[in-house]
Amino acid sequence: MKNRQKLRPWIYSLPALTLVGLIVVFPILYTGYISLTNMNLYHWDNYELIGLDNFQRALLKVDSGFLKALLTTVLWTIFNMVIQVVLAFFIALGLNVREMKQARVYKTLLMFPWAMPAYVSILLWRVGMFNTEFGFLNKILLSLGLGKMNFLSENVPAFLSCMVLNLWMALPFMIMMMDGALQSVDRSYYESARLDGAGFWKQCRYITVPAIRPILLPSVIMTTFTTFKQFDIVYLLTMQKGSLSGATLQTIITYAHQNAFVSNNYGLSSAVSIVIFGFIIVFSLFTNRGVKEEA
Repeated sequence: MKNRQKLRPWIYSLPALTLVGLIVVFPILYTGYISLTNMNLYHWDNYELIGLDNFQRALLKVDSGFLKALLTTVLWTIFNMVIQVVLAFFIALGLNVREMKQARVYKTLLMFPWAMPAYVSILLWRVGMFNTEFGFLNKILLSLGLGKMNFLSENVPAFLSCMVLNLWMALPFMIMMMDGALQSVDRSYYESARLDGAGFWKQCRYITVPAIRPILLPSVIMTTFTTFKQFDIVYLLTMQKGSLSGATLQTIITYAHQNAFVSNNYGLSSAVSIVIFGFIIVFSLFTNRGVKEEA
């Protein structure tokens, strides 16, 4: 009887566990297996096990492009998250000022970039903002007497252009999270602080930031994961087939995509995917530990 009671939860969970195994666990295991082979377009059926050669090529071969893509991804994540959190914090503070009129209208308008489909937003920016001939930014430069600029032809301008677009698309979500967190802070704390002579910066440091940190931390972690795995912005702006801009900007996600679907080197692409998966798991362990300590 006791054995039946112990088995009953597993029996009830079996359909869900089977589905999770097929959708999540099996693809990861299969990708790990492919990463140990030389599978590519020329070895589709007759591929062989080659051990850790793909990992060695990605991690240790300097000219493979992976380490450069990894550095770009790290810089991309750090710059985007720092600017995003700082800007969202001050914009949310401005929207929560009591004297602010029509704050709800502004908050609604701010949500449009986040609510729009990413593909549509990216193509609109590529054609409407960054286009060399008809883009809005180049029209401004011409009106100021300056020459036209190809924002996507070189790596640094392309990186900055992609970052601006990512901030435009992702900033509303962070503002919304900040706004919700700020509304949960008791106003009496600020009144007491003002009576004690505390200025704006001290109020932010000792009241606002500690109060919203537990609420905001999960959103920041989630957005960091999303930014680290960003693919569509860099690909659609600079790498889409038929619209190559001239920049050689690569993140680890676009690097894996290129090896899988352009170079058709599925073994190397799978190895890169496993490395990315390992980075995310390690980062998850650290962030989960930080969230627990914060709680």
